[in-house]
Amino acid sequence: QVQLVESGGGLVQAGGSLRLSCAASGRTLSSSTTGWFRQAPGKEREFVSGINWSGTTNYADAVKGRFTISRDNAKNTVYLQMNSLKPEDTAVYYCALREYTHISYSAGTYDYWGQGTQVTVSS
Repeated sequence: QVQLVESGGGLVQAGGSLRLSCAASGRTLSSSTTGWFRQAPGKEREFVSGINWSGTTNYADAVKGRFTISRDNAKNTVYLQMNSLKPEDTAVYYCALREYTHISYSAGTYDYWGQGTQVTVSS
């Protein structure tokens, strides 16, 4: 059984930083593709960043240069370092796993999801 557990969300002022973690069990993240998505109230879930088995990374234009995705294979954990946070980054952040090597921007192509962690950025 695959389980993804996110942590690290919270309340931060604009310009601040947070690091989200996605700890996995039941699947080795280094042999899969992990994505971070977010969903704000009244909006659709959107792609934020992804990392595949080889370490290739992708980012949504809205977060390029501010967010960094990384993976610790020994801990089977993926991180999302978020710097220079803006109020528009406020959302529930989810990590997700897909069994293919391509980093997909579509939420529907991911097989497993975590429960989400709330990120709130105040102005």
